[in-house]
Order: sequence, then C-alpha cells, then structure tokens
Amino acid sequence: MRDYENDKGTMMIGGVSTVEIADRFGTPVYVTDEQILRQNYRAIHDAFAKHMDTEIHYACKANTNLAILSILNQEGSHIDAVSIGEVLTCLKAGFPAERIMYTGVNVSDAELKALVATGCRINVDSQSELERLAKIKTDMPISFRITPGVASGHSAKVMTGGKGAKFGIPYDKVIETYARAKELGFDVKGIHAHTGSGGLTTEPFSQVVDVLCGLVNRIKNETGIQLEFLDFGGGIGVPYKPQDPECDLDELAFEICDTIKDETEIRTVALEPGRYIVCDSTILLTRVNDVKDAGPKKYVGVDAGFNTLIRPAMYDSYHYVALANKFNKACTAKYEVVGPICESGDYIAHERVLPDPEEGDIVAVYCAGAYGFSMSSPYNSRPRCAEVLVNEGKAELIREPEEIEDLWRHQIIPERLTR
Repeated sequence: MRDYENDKGTMMIGGVSTVEIADRFGTPVYVTDEQILRQNYRAIHDAFAKHMDTEIHYACKANTNLAILSILNQEGSHIDAVSIGEVLTCLKAGFPAERIMYTGVNVSDAELKALVATGCRINVDSQSELERLAKIKTDMPISFRITPGVASGHSAKVMTGGKGAKFGIPYDKVIETYARAKELGFDVKGIHAHTGSGGLTTEPFSQVVDVLCGLVNRIKNETGIQLEFLDFGGGIGVPYKPQDPECDLDELAFEICDTIKDETEIRTVALEPGRYIVCDSTILLTRVNDVKDAGPKKYVGVDAGFNTLIRPAMYDSYHYVALANKFNKACTAKYEVVGPICESGDYIAHERVLPDPEEGDIVAVYCAGAYGFSMSSPYNSRPRCAEVLVNEGKAELIREPEEIEDLWRHQIIPERLTR
C-alpha cells in the first residue's frame, strides 16, 4: 500500500493538496497520480522485458479514462479489451489497432463484424465463436483463450480459470480447436489463459504457464502450428492493506520466462495487468456529510456510496481510508464509513479507526484506480463523479462530473403519456 506525503496535517498526492482538490473539483472525485501510473507500467514491463520479448496488454476494463489510456499509449502499452466499446475507446485514445487484443466471452455476430472492421487482434473464446468468425473473415491472425483448470483470486466472483468456467476453450477441446482453425485458414499466433484476479504469489501463474507450455508443444506436434506468443493472463494483485505483501515481480518474471524458454520455442510473453498498473495510482476523495453515534456502532456518512465505489459491497473488498485533512491526528475510535445510497449494504469501510470525524472532513479512499469509476453507476439517480489527474504539482480535470440532466438524456416519454 502506497504512502502519501503529509504536509502539516494535509494529505498530498502528486504534489497537490487533497483538500484543495476536493474544494476545487467537488466530491466525490477520483484523483490519479500520473507519475505513479507511469512507474507501475515501467516496473512490470521492465521486469519481464529483461528476460524475453514482452507485450504488456493493459486490461483496460480496470479504467478506461481517455487521459489514462493516452498515458499508457505513450508508454508503449498494448491493450486487453473485452468489448467493442473498449476497443473503440482505445482507438480514440490513439492506440493502433494492432496493439489491441480483444478477448470477449459470449460474443455476438454483430460484435465480431465490428471488431473485424477495426483491424484489432482477436483472441477467440469458443468453438462457436471460431465458426461464426470464419463466416466473416479468415485471412487474419487469431489466438485462443483456453480454460487451464487453474483458478485463483481474492473472491470466487473473480476466479476465471477453473474447470467448468464460462471462459475459454475447455482443456480437452484445445487440440481439435487449433486444428479446426488451421483448416479454416486462420493464421493462429498464440495461446492465452487467465486464472483470476488478486494473486500476490507466483504459484498460480507458474501453474497456468506449465499448462500452457504443455499445450504449446502438443499443438505443434499434433497440428503443425508453431505459436509465436504465450499470454498467461493478468490478475497480479496489489496490497490493499498496510500489512499485505507485494508481489515480487522479478521472481515472477524470472520463473515465467525461464519456464517458457526452457520448455517451448516461443520467444514472446504477454500478460494482462490492469489492477497492478492503475490501482494504487488513484485515490477517491469523499466529504463527510454526517457523523452518527448509533450505540453499538458509530457512523461516518460520506457523499460516495456503492454507486461511486462498488467493490466493498460487491466483493467485501478492503480499502484503506484516512482523513485527508487530519493526516497527522491520532485515531480515537472505530467507525463505519458509509454512503448516501438507500441500501443497508452501502458502505466504504467497516470498523476503521479514525481521528474524531466532523462534518466537512475529507476521507481519502486508497487503491481506487482499478474498477472504481469503471464500475460506478447512477444508482439512486446520483450522477457519476469527476476524475482528476495530478502531475508534479498540477491538477487537471480529465472527466467532468455528470449533471442530473445526463440521467434523462436518452430517455423518451411516449407522447400519449404526456396528455
């Protein structure tokens, strides 16, 4: 978990006062430090690139803000996209189509046609998708997502690689699927799998690479296809709690690359970090509206709820919180940090020790860059919030806050209901 500068009791991010950001741009507001974002990308890229040719496919579902995508484009990142909307968003941010890999699930014919039109790379998820894609175009490079039978993650809801998962080509169907792709005329380039999200050790990644390497060799021996890249997916975790360990990138990169080079003829490794790159680059600032002593519990009511950050309610996820304007004050009691949504499950943090909170204080929610804004919603008819980018002492708005009118923009009242 990242430490932030304390300037006379005020939390700073990217050289800017969090209190000044909250006052200038309003709350709730997501705030991203550009330099941390760049540092995270370079750390994971460089760890692998010193061993093998490396493609970092940023899993953009974590955060698709155009400014953040533009920064990663400058860094030379590739993209892992899971919808035509993400593909088009990344194209708008300046990514060339050949650096965008689409990996969808239960993909419609309409989406396949739209993807082919963009020229992006397609990672096929099923035999059905392969046959339907063949009716649209075959003279194109593809790869396949397979189900490795290895699952990992911080919640059952994010485990994707176990047997029977909805994702990928079942293990016992892999060889026949590659053979069929060759028969149809596709240029098959690679193999991919994903175990889940939140891994802080090398074990699940090493396990899935062992499976993939075995398949690479079987595919060559039984179909004659020599694959060019192996993509072992994403899911590299980050420490959300102060005591959480960090994933050892150097150890991970060495183990993965050493296995691939020793066991196959593949010379390009790909991986799909999303959370690792953006998570701790961003905090969520939210203002205290209400402080309530309910007897067994004390509540700090803030203006961000699960409409703004759904991870605690959806996954029981932990996010560290601090009072940004009382950054040097001693903690005095435990509080529930809760939002304004009309649901009892609307909370940001349970039983957190904080300094005495008061109305108007600013709460900083750490590690909010991954699946924060991207999973937010206008539930309870609350417009989505702003996003701000800070860089070496300057703050810039990178997403305007929605207005109430935005909630109605695409709604239509039939004329018969207005009479």
